[in-house]
Amino acid sequence: MSVRRAPAEATSESGRFPAPKSVPPFDPELGFVLEALSKEAREPVTPENLAARQERDAASRPRPTAEELRADGRFEVTELRVPGPPGGPDVTLVSARPSGLADPLPLLYYMHGGAMIMGNAWSVLPRILREWALPLGMAVISVEYRLAPRTRYPGPLEDCYAGLVWAAEHAAELDIDADRIVIGGKSAGGGLAAALALLTRDRGGPEPLGQLLLCPMLDDRDSTFSAHQMSGVGVWDRVSHATVWKALLDDRYGAADLPPYAAPSRATDLSGLPAAYIDVGSAEMFRDEDVAYANAIWQAGGQAELHVWPGGYHGFDGMAPQAALSHDARNARTRWLRRLLAQSGTRNRPAG
Repeated sequence: MSVRRAPAEATSESGRFPAPKSVPPFDPELGFVLEALSKEAREPVTPENLAARQERDAASRPRPTAEELRADGRFEVTELRVPGPPGGPDVTLVSARPSGLADPLPLLYYMHGGAMIMGNAWSVLPRILREWALPLGMAVISVEYRLAPRTRYPGPLEDCYAGLVWAAEHAAELDIDADRIVIGGKSAGGGLAAALALLTRDRGGPEPLGQLLLCPMLDDRDSTFSAHQMSGVGVWDRVSHATVWKALLDDRYGAADLPPYAAPSRATDLSGLPAAYIDVGSAEMFRDEDVAYANAIWQAGGQAELHVWPGGYHGFDGMAPQAALSHDARNARTRWLRRLLAQSGTRNRPAG
């Protein structure tokens, strides 16, 4: 298939590993969906088309209203404007919880995906509320952080940190349990969640119970085997990767002294972090950096659950939600969250 062409570039540029000769096969159901994508959808993000891609995303990505998210009264939904980072604007948080639960709820503090250049806090909520908040009795806060390149590092991360601190300090007002906050996100949001875990540890901020890192974007260096192996394959490759990291970091892109809060794979100390759930596809460029991050957590004496989904490409469960592999991935995440909450104390159960 055209989306499964062999990588054109070898790794002889760096000499760190043998040149990839083949790529892992896609799961058949996922491959069928990928092949059906338009040429426009498979086009890499480049500096030349970045602005157009952002405009297209803003116009086409769902942005449900608070009333729509309430789903005929099943959820309580409030949009909040809270103080942002020093010198920055206020941050919008979308707070939601199942209706009818009186006790303080555990909180999933979530950062949306979109490669740091796209996405919004509202679009991710329907699935999160349906799949996690309602069955697990959790509150959710989704963060509307600023996007690159208009706002570069550390702006987006500082937005997320400011929102987390505010939520923890206003736990009684929000009716949440400040001792049971799970931070999470997908793709760029997963990278932000990993960075937030490092930042709040080092600043002595709120102590999350866990970190849910879904195909997280962790490394700016483009130096792993899988980054080269999957070049030109699937929906996300080295061209898009370099474009968005440059948009976020500007002239700090690839710098030797880049802090781990900008790219968590740069971290040399992963001790003292909350329990992590990390998943990634076997057929995506983030595979090796995500596996290495889980391994580094274990080596630091931490706890991590790692899933590498065979034949999965980047974001496969969103693109092919009905595929068997997507069901398995979502179920594994839910099981981890349920265990984490059960281990931390008696969790709330939704009425009925």
